[in-house]
Amino acid sequence: MGKPIIAIVGRPNVGKSTLFNKIIGERRSIVEDTPGVTRDRIYGESEWCGRRFVLIDTGGIEPKTDDPILQKMRTQAQIAIDSADVIVFMCNVRDGLLADDRDIAVMLKKSGKPIVLCVNKTDSIGSLPPAYYEFYELGFDQDPIPLSSLHGTGSGDLLDAALAAVPVREDEGEEGDVINVAVIGKPNAGKSSLVNRVLGADRMIVSNIAGTTRDAVDSRVDNAYGSFNFIDTAGIRRQSKVEDRIEKFSVLRAHMAVERADVCLILIDAAEGITEQDEHIAGIAHEAGKASIVVVNKWDLIEKDNKTTNNYTRDITNALSYMTYAPLMFISAQTGQRVNQIYEQIRYVYDQSKTRISTGMLNDLLNDATTRHEPPSDKGKRLKVYYMTQVSVAPPTFVIFCNDAELFHYSYRRYIENCIRETFGFRGTPIRIVIRERGDKDEK
Repeated sequence: MGKPIIAIVGRPNVGKSTLFNKIIGERRSIVEDTPGVTRDRIYGESEWCGRRFVLIDTGGIEPKTDDPILQKMRTQAQIAIDSADVIVFMCNVRDGLLADDRDIAVMLKKSGKPIVLCVNKTDSIGSLPPAYYEFYELGFDQDPIPLSSLHGTGSGDLLDAALAAVPVREDEGEEGDVINVAVIGKPNAGKSSLVNRVLGADRMIVSNIAGTTRDAVDSRVDNAYGSFNFIDTAGIRRQSKVEDRIEKFSVLRAHMAVERADVCLILIDAAEGITEQDEHIAGIAHEAGKASIVVVNKWDLIEKDNKTTNNYTRDITNALSYMTYAPLMFISAQTGQRVNQIYEQIRYVYDQSKTRISTGMLNDLLNDATTRHEPPSDKGKRLKVYYMTQVSVAPPTFVIFCNDAELFHYSYRRYIENCIRETFGFRGTPIRIVIRERGDKDEK
C-alpha cells in the first residue's frame, strides 16, 4: 500500500501544476499559461504534518474534445484517478463555474474516491469573491477550499482535508532501495513506449508526433530485481533547434532527470543508427558520472543477416569511444523483444557504480601496474606514484598521489583506469581518477 496518493485534476490551465510545484517544493511540472502543457501524469513526493505522500499532477481534462492528444490526456487523468486514494478537484474562481467543471464533477463522483474541491485564484484578502459560492452547486459534501496555488495560501487546509480522507497505514513510513532510471534519447526514439512496456500499462502518452512527452515523468515498478523508478524524459534536441519556449523547459527537465538518476538508459533508434545527436545525449550521462546502458530500440524493424549485430556494435563503439564501459542491448519496445532483460542489467550496472574497493587492494593493483608499465618521465624527472585510494562511489572516484601531477599524462591515466576495470570490473559505470601531488590534501 505505502504512502497515500493524491491526484490533482481539473480543466486545463486552472493552476494544477503551480500547486503541484508549490507542494513538492521544486519546479518538477512545467508551468506555462498555455492549455495542454502538462500532458502526462507527473509524480512527486512531499510531507505534511509528519505524513509523507505521493502527489500526481495531471493534464487538464477536456470532457468533450476530438483532439487525439487531449483525448489521451483525459485517459491519463482517468488512470491517475483510478490509482489515487484521494482526488483534489481544482476549479478557477476567475472563470466561474463552467459546464466542463460540472462534467468533470460527474466523472469524479462515479470514481467513488474521496474528493476535495478547491477553488483556485482566490488571491484577495478578506471576503471571498461572489463567484466562489457558485461552486457549492457541484454538490460535494465539504465546503470548497479557497486557494491561491501561486502564493500557497489555503494549501495547508487542502492537505489537511486530503490526508484526513486517507486513514494512516502501517507501512506508510517504509522506504526501500529504489533505483532511479532516466530514459533518455532523441525525440521519437521510443522512450515512452519502452516505459509503457516495462510497466505493462499505458503510463505514458505514446504518439509518433515528436515532442509528445514534455515533462520528466516518474513511474514506480517493483519486481524480483528490486524497486525501480523510471523517469521518462522529453527527447533531447540540439540547442539550436529548440525554439519553442515550453520545449526549452523540457530539455532542461531531461538534464535534471539525468542528474537525479542512478542509471541512464540511452535509447538509440535502430532505424536511424547512431547519430551525432545520440553522441551528445550519451555525453550528458557520461559527464554526469551516471551508470549507463546503451539500448538500441526498434530492432524488430531491421532486416538482419549474420553481420548486422556486429556492424551496429562496431558503429556504436566507435561513436561512443568515451563510454565503452556501457553494456549494449538490442530490443523492441513495440514487441517486447528482450525488454525483460533490462531490469537485470539496470541492477547490475547500479551495483557496479556503488562498488567500493579497499585501499590495500588498490595499492596491490597500483604496484603491479607500475611494475608492468613504468611511469613516464620528462627531462630526466620521473613520475613517482605513491598510493591510491577510493574516495566515493556513483561514480567510483579514485585519488592517486604522486610527486608531479604534470608528469601523470592522460595516456598513463587511461592505462591505470584500464587496470582497475580489468581487475575489479566496474562495468556500466564511468570511473573518475583525480591526480594529486603529495601535500595537496593538506592544503586549504
